[in-house]
Amino acid sequence: MVKLGQMNRLKVIKQVDFGLFLDGGNKDIDGFGEILLPRRYVPENTQIGDDLDVFIYLDSEDQYIATTETPKVMLGQFACLNVAMVNQVGAFLDWGLPKDLLVPFAQQRPKMEEDRHYVVYVYLDNSGRIAATGRYDKHLNQSKPEYKSRQKVNVLVAGRTDLGTKVIVENAHWGQIFQSDITQPLKYGQKLEAFIKKIHENGNIDIMLEQPGYAKIDALSQSILNKLHASRGFLPVHDKTDPELIRRLFLCSKKSFKQAIGGLKRQGLIEIQGQGIKLL
Repeated sequence: MVKLGQMNRLKVIKQVDFGLFLDGGNKDIDGFGEILLPRRYVPENTQIGDDLDVFIYLDSEDQYIATTETPKVMLGQFACLNVAMVNQVGAFLDWGLPKDLLVPFAQQRPKMEEDRHYVVYVYLDNSGRIAATGRYDKHLNQSKPEYKSRQKVNVLVAGRTDLGTKVIVENAHWGQIFQSDITQPLKYGQKLEAFIKKIHENGNIDIMLEQPGYAKIDALSQSILNKLHASRGFLPVHDKTDPELIRRLFLCSKKSFKQAIGGLKRQGLIEIQGQGIKLL
């Protein structure tokens, strides 16, 4: 079954001067009928009977249309997009397709301005058209998440609080990175990999940026060694160095840094001196 607003693998059934027609299923059985893939998107040497991976959306005349291009966001996903234009209908976002993505005024929070970026959720409106909303709390899963501690997850930075940074976890849940766990600069709308730190009984999710356990220290140890080699075997940092300097240099907490250099010292790879660490 063809899915609007998502990628689909469809068969080429007809060739015309202005493109190809793809098999979108029987209209009488919840299908879309023949779907046009405009000529500019047709891969070279495509033949009738070939299967193509295409994204399906509605054009400016509300006709189903296909593209081999991948948009910046799909139905049911969150993304941070730039406002290309604002008019009397609402704000139109650049999502990588010829027809911009509409955010009606009623779905804007805050009111959107041209050439600014906003985190939005993509959904189908009451008329079946693809649209976006900045009022996305109701689209997040309110049930208790089933992630495991230390599990790797994808997050989207969506705002700040007095305690740290709010993130959307796996396009599904709110999560928070506490200020003490922020080991690198974070930007609104940034996508990155992170890790589950803790899931509370009320469903709140604590997120951490650093890989937990020995794997984290191993990766950090290698980073320290790389910087030592690049600095002719000496770095003016040690276990007494200011935590902010350590964060800037190694994107980690002071605790993680101390564990890493302690491990390197025990392995006989470095020496911790009064003014810094030395490669052996």
